Amino acid sequence: MFGTQSKRDLALELQAQFPILRPSIHARRANIVVKFQDLYGFTVEGNVDDVNVLNEVREKVRQQGRVWWALEASKGANWYLQTQVSSISEGIVLKSSLKFSTLANAITLKKLIRKGIPPVLRPKVWFSLSGAAKKKSTVPESYYNDLTKAVAGKVTPATRQIDHDLPRTFPGHPWLDTPEGHAALRRVLVVYSFRDSDVGYCQGLNYVAALLLLVMKTEEDAFWMLAVLLENVLVNDCYTNNLSGCHVEQRVFKDLLAKKCPRIAANLEALEFDVSLVATEWFLCLFSKSLPSETTLRVWDVLFYEGAKVLFHVALAIFKMKEEELLLTHQVGDVINILQRTTHHLFDPDELLTVAFDKIGFMTTNTISKQRKKQEPEVMKELDQRLRRLNSLKEDDK
Repeated sequence: MFGTQSKRDLALELQAQFPILRPSIHARRANIVVKFQDLYGFTVEGNVDDVNVLNEVREKVRQQGRVWWALEASKGANWYLQTQVSSISEGIVLKSSLKFSTLANAITLKKLIRKGIPPVLRPKVWFSLSGAAKKKSTVPESYYNDLTKAVAGKVTPATRQIDHDLPRTFPGHPWLDTPEGHAALRRVLVVYSFRDSDVGYCQGLNYVAALLLLVMKTEEDAFWMLAVLLENVLVNDCYTNNLSGCHVEQRVFKDLLAKKCPRIAANLEALEFDVSLVATEWFLCLFSKSLPSETTLRVWDVLFYEGAKVLFHVALAIFKMKEEELLLTHQVGDVINILQRTTHHLFDPDELLTVAFDKIGFMTTNTISKQRKKQEPEVMKELDQRLRRLNSLKEDDK
């Protein structure tokens, strides 16, 4: 696709993807809730203010697209692949032989990605920068098709759960919620469940894979993006049977919330509110069930370049943005309502990411890794105790 299209064609395609949303005069006067489709086919409900925000965001994306085209014209196509920087671990890691021009490219790229990758470039930029292209290159060209054929018709606990979850994955979407969409999503999830038997399938991956399909356009590319996400970008064991990695992430997040937002953390502790009530879904679904799709994909732009620390930045930002409201809460239900209302109406990704990176403060992957190692023993101890209790109950039932 991208090899045959001119920059002008791509620019026109980008412009066509961003229609101006115009609520009716009656809706504007009454300020009632309006429904509209976003760029990826999801039905969105919001008021006229939300529509205005979306229009402003789409204009920014058009401007950002022009920046990318200008860079391609001046630096050459795929210039971002020549940064020679280890991006996933820290964003920018200097090498002794790093040229000044390469460093300048890397700094430019990091800033550009945080401002958003144009939707028409997103598939190829993700595929290249995330490591998915490199991962795919290590196996025969026919790997995905061969594995798809090899596992066809096989039934496992994973395939049964996948079949159960397909109709519940973004119901009502004009493509995902069709026989064709279900079949494509099923193949991606089933094939991956056989590639990595330790993960198999975990609820939450259906939403992630579905959104990857919408962005990447092809099953095979979506499959490799899912593979690099689970095998390289995210922490180990997030999606294994006992979800040990996810439990560790929740403990790390709780500690970071206490450090970065101490007043909020103190109030939540007084309410006996467990942040995992909301954050578990955020981390397992990578915000795909919580944030509007266009905002989610802006988060993923940064996630695929800077790594899993981005999830902590964004989760903390959601709490930070509603700090004053959260400090006035007296019931757990009020906290949940505020956070759900906030995430569902976060149509401006720039607002979210500005708080995430400018107001939350600097966090390195190394610091978060140390926090994980600190929490792992206690998590494994709790999971072991839970397993012992379950086994004991089973013995009693015999």
